[in-house]
Amino acid sequence: MINRNLTAITSDIHHETAAQIGDRFAQFINTWHSFREPYDDELDAWLHESYAKAKRVNKMKGMRWDIPSFAPSSAGASDRELYERAVKSKKDPAEQTPPHQRRWTSQGTAIGDWLQRDLLLSERHFEKFTGVAPDFVVERTTDGYPAFEDFVFTQAIGDHDGQAFSLVGTTDGILRHTTPDGDEIRVGLEIKTKQTTNAKTNSRGMQGPEDKHVRQCVVYSIMYGIDYFVLAYVNLSKKSWNMTPEDVAAYPDFRTFGIYITEEMREAELSRFARIVALAKAKQAPTVDLDNWTFNSYKHAIVRKLTLDDVNALEQQAQAMRKSRLPEYKKRSVLEAYDEIAELYEKIHGESGAAE
Repeated sequence: MINRNLTAITSDIHHETAAQIGDRFAQFINTWHSFREPYDDELDAWLHESYAKAKRVNKMKGMRWDIPSFAPSSAGASDRELYERAVKSKKDPAEQTPPHQRRWTSQGTAIGDWLQRDLLLSERHFEKFTGVAPDFVVERTTDGYPAFEDFVFTQAIGDHDGQAFSLVGTTDGILRHTTPDGDEIRVGLEIKTKQTTNAKTNSRGMQGPEDKHVRQCVVYSIMYGIDYFVLAYVNLSKKSWNMTPEDVAAYPDFRTFGIYITEEMREAELSRFARIVALAKAKQAPTVDLDNWTFNSYKHAIVRKLTLDDVNALEQQAQAMRKSRLPEYKKRSVLEAYDEIAELYEKIHGESGAAE
């Protein structure tokens, strides 16, 4: 009982520390952004030159592709999508998308690039403006490059529950945080954007980090050996240019959450990947998840394998959702998912004549 109590107390301390780190990162960024942005051609030249060198290197060379691989960003994907990746199904063909969607995703990527550069900029100018050294700095690789994106792209080989697989990708950042007590903590950074409304990041619209984003951080923690993470949400939709302090507090455009990654969280993600690999070997495809269909990259491959009975079962799920008392926005995504599957099924099997 004593050991259990000590374990619980230790865990509470770690989670409290993580929350404090998240709050301090928000304070740090807000302080930094309270001053005009300095010009720094020297930094930009170095960063672009560094990226050019990294881009010329084949980051896939020497990696293992004889075992299934999973990306950290796929931690929030459905089991069926992960299965299709594991059996090496063909990804959906490149198709024209609505222009606003292209801009939406591109702006999300650009925000990550912006904040990464801004952190490097703060290392060189924060003390000049504030009189104190920055308490968050970007970790450097052995070659002196910033620990984010192409500079730390990696593959981690896993062997869990008797199944071999790899985790492939890169992180938004690895930071070094100096606490008020003078301790240094290694902290992972994951950057996300919200773009639909300024209410998305207020206290009511966002009471905590999204589960799929936390799970992504768990995978990064396995790949990079990091226990603490900061999930930073940047909202591109602002209430107005001129806001009162009350408005800023009510509609913050920058929210952060500190997360402590436990061994149990890592075990859960590794076990899930291992289970998917086992299903892939046995050719036992998981059922389609209508709740997690929108950003699926293997829609055509999945629908080609569906039978008419499968589609009818999905229709029953959609109809049950339609009659439920859930909020309309929750119903809408499921109903739209079914409609897309039904349309794609008719297109594919109408042309080929029968389900595979």
